[in-house]
Amino acid sequence: MKRDKRTEARNWFIQARAEYGDALDLEKRKRYYLSLFLYQQATEKALKAFLFFKGEEELFTHSVKDLIDIALVYDKDFENIKSAKDLDRYYVPTRYPNGLAGNVPAEFFDKPEECEGAQKLARAVIGLVKEKIKEVIL
Repeated sequence: MKRDKRTEARNWFIQARAEYGDALDLEKRKRYYLSLFLYQQATEKALKAFLFFKGEEELFTHSVKDLIDIALVYDKDFENIKSAKDLDRYYVPTRYPNGLAGNVPAEFFDKPEECEGAQKLARAVIGLVKEKIKEVIL
């Protein structure tokens, strides 16, 4: 059964905003590893919201870079947020102790400025997507 693209886009965007908010809360609590992961997740979900809005049916990637590349087919404004691809580095190593060659994510990710940078990238993507799909999230 084909999903309604407007509803699908809205659902993914609402989840993206929720996870961005959770990342902000975790960052305040100095839980940087989880915050970094959620900034990546919020960005991924926002991009998927845009792509579902544009009619994509299935998206089998978690890569922000790949999703931006697909979004560029529909809208060249996504060129302006290509640096958000850097969030891909937080998808695995922020969650798994074996993803950091002997380090534990909860101890390894300890730089507030790293979270600030990730927050800025996620905010830029979410803001752009909000502008592009505003008719379904109002």
